[in-house]
Amino acid sequence: MTTLIIGLFILAALASVPIAHALVLAAVGGLLIIDRVPVHLAVEQMITQTQSFPLIAIPFFMMTGALMVSGRLGQSLVNLLTMMIGRVHGGPAQVGVLSSTIFGGVSGSAVADASAIGSMLIPWLKKLGYPAPFAAGTLAAAATIDILIPPSIPMIVYALVSGASIGALFVAGILPGLLMCGGFMLVCYVQGRRRNFPRDTTPFHWGEFGHQLLHAGPALAMPVLIIIFLRFGIATPTEVSVMSTLYALVVSGVVYRDLNLAKLKHAAVEAGVSTGVVLLIIMASSVVGWIVTYEQLPAAFTQYAKETLQQPWLIILAMNLIMLAVAMFIDLPAAVLLLTPMFVPLASAVGMDTIQLGIMMIVNLSIGLYHPPIGTTLFITSSIAKVRIGDVVKELIPFYAVAIALLLGFAYLPWLTLR
Repeated sequence: MTTLIIGLFILAALASVPIAHALVLAAVGGLLIIDRVPVHLAVEQMITQTQSFPLIAIPFFMMTGALMVSGRLGQSLVNLLTMMIGRVHGGPAQVGVLSSTIFGGVSGSAVADASAIGSMLIPWLKKLGYPAPFAAGTLAAAATIDILIPPSIPMIVYALVSGASIGALFVAGILPGLLMCGGFMLVCYVQGRRRNFPRDTTPFHWGEFGHQLLHAGPALAMPVLIIIFLRFGIATPTEVSVMSTLYALVVSGVVYRDLNLAKLKHAAVEAGVSTGVVLLIIMASSVVGWIVTYEQLPAAFTQYAKETLQQPWLIILAMNLIMLAVAMFIDLPAAVLLLTPMFVPLASAVGMDTIQLGIMMIVNLSIGLYHPPIGTTLFITSSIAKVRIGDVVKELIPFYAVAIALLLGFAYLPWLTLR
């Protein structure tokens, strides 16, 4: 049955059917053709999968991001970072990487980051004289740091399937996110120096720097507060998500004073639509995952890998290669839901912690967000920059190299996922 479902899914995907719908068509079609399991059980499984309390955190974190990543906050943060590092080689591009890292503590969505930060910084980088493909590539790669720095929507989805602690995953993602930020900033520095990219020449004024720091302070404090609340068990991730939305409402309405009815409505609609997309993928993937588990495929896959590859390091390498391949063709949330049931028992068999596996999986699948042919953030930033995908991919080669090198570190060095 699993082979039939995979075949139906590939046919639907090739026909440009959205991933969530393709998964449902494949699962239900497989059940109808085989006629071994009642179809109504699949429908029950879809509904049951959404009845999870931690999922409430998704719309609240998304609304927080929609409220905070727009208006005066974004420009104030860019001005602050430009004053700090704009004068070094590749400094303006590094501002983009740092902006994505900081906004990662607000929105938890790489797509939202690519849209918001990309729309703000790509025209600015082009105006400074940066090649448009490099600007688009930098922001496409940097946006994926967003899903490593807490809060992270994919981590919530992974925790839902694996049973791992959301709080532990959030804390474990901090160091990998910062390392990825540092690696991408190094790429910007090297490229800026080698290709003599322009630097910011605005005179530095301590008074203006203090003003921008004070203005961006409330937003910069949010990721710190989230980490403190989770690390010391002050609140659950779901409670933190609600508090973050209330905090965003107060900051946007009282501090930045750019909250109005139109912005509130836009944030609510954006959060609702984005949550609907994630839940639809969760529902669709749950049916396939349920069928795969019903046929005991994870256990068979684990046994096959142990007997064939034998060495733990080879098994981990194989998992990474499979994840990278899947990430090129399937959206990140769907890939997490499909791969987690198969890899959790395999990781356990080779002594890998569930939290480490989660970080490794998120990093793996995030590379697919800026790699063709699916590449969501790649398409977003290329569209904003008005350049061809192929030109952007050429600029992304050093970013791929850094991401793969760090990925291997996260896979084989458990201490890099601190918690």
